[in-house]
Amino acid sequence: MRHLAGLLALMLIARAADPAPQRFHLTARAHEIDPRAREHPQIGFVFADKAGKPQDLQHAVVDTRVTPRGQLVIWLMDYKAPLFDRLGDYGLHAIQVHYANKWFGLIPTAARDDGTTLGKLRLEATTGEDFSPLCAIPRPDGMKERALQFVQHLVKTHPAGRWEQFINAAGDDLLWEKVIMSGASHGATSATRFAVHQRVARVVAFCGPRDQHESWQGFLSATPPQRIFGFTHVLDDGWPGNHYPRSWLMLGLNRFGPIVDVDSTTPPYGHSRRLTTRFDVNGDVKRAHSSITPGPASAKDATGNFLHEAVWRYLFTSPVGKLGAPVPPEAPPIGAR
Repeated sequence: MRHLAGLLALMLIARAADPAPQRFHLTARAHEIDPRAREHPQIGFVFADKAGKPQDLQHAVVDTRVTPRGQLVIWLMDYKAPLFDRLGDYGLHAIQVHYANKWFGLIPTAARDDGTTLGKLRLEATTGEDFSPLCAIPRPDGMKERALQFVQHLVKTHPAGRWEQFINAAGDDLLWEKVIMSGASHGATSATRFAVHQRVARVVAFCGPRDQHESWQGFLSATPPQRIFGFTHVLDDGWPGNHYPRSWLMLGLNRFGPIVDVDSTTPPYGHSRRLTTRFDVNGDVKRAHSSITPGPASAKDATGNFLHEAVWRYLFTSPVGKLGAPVPPEAPPIGAR
């Protein structure tokens, strides 16, 4: 009864907030929201490219026709309209932020593979705090502050979205227990690294995490490991290279179920946190890497419908308290380096 009352209250709030319910796609440029934001041209992190095209445009979505779940997704890669459409359909709020994340390609090889450098850089880029000696990312240019500034902007400019529910009483931080961190590849790795440091509601890691020489995946995690979900294609080179399987085991995800092939299993996939697909990508490793989020490379049926709709909904909305049965750590995948 209490749960039902809560749902009814959320529905009434949503209807009262917006007299014309719809899916809203909202944008704002980071440096226009926060005058403290700075460019870092030495790493190609700028507000506009040489042709004048904005590079700091940030995106948000909320669908006020849908009963809200009271959770905010922070997406740490380029904006993907098909993904954000679905997040709105699920009753989630979502934002994509522009933050100083281009340091990684400039790291000397010896430092990159030393077992600590990448994790420190990811933490500095996401928090804007001093974790790495190789860079100096000011707080206004880190993900954490950029996300707060964006949500504060949305509170002012889009009252129908009720964005204020994600900001603390003091108004100086997000309510991270209401935040889902998500990303793909590099973004999945940074989302997970941040969640090990900062307790969040959930992590959804597409083709990730990587950082195959790092140890941070085995740190005591601020976010309970059962809140971390991963999904990858087995032809993605991070799978046979033992990057994703290694990270999943170090995070302890085998305690919540075996690796599940979603193409031969139905939801809720045994409540596992480790999902894979092996649909035919004609041996194209790059397609495999980009195929597990909704888009042109994704698996489709004969009529063009996405085959992994149920997977995406599961990853973002399945109850974190429902756990699969624990299994022993698996051997590395065939072909692992």
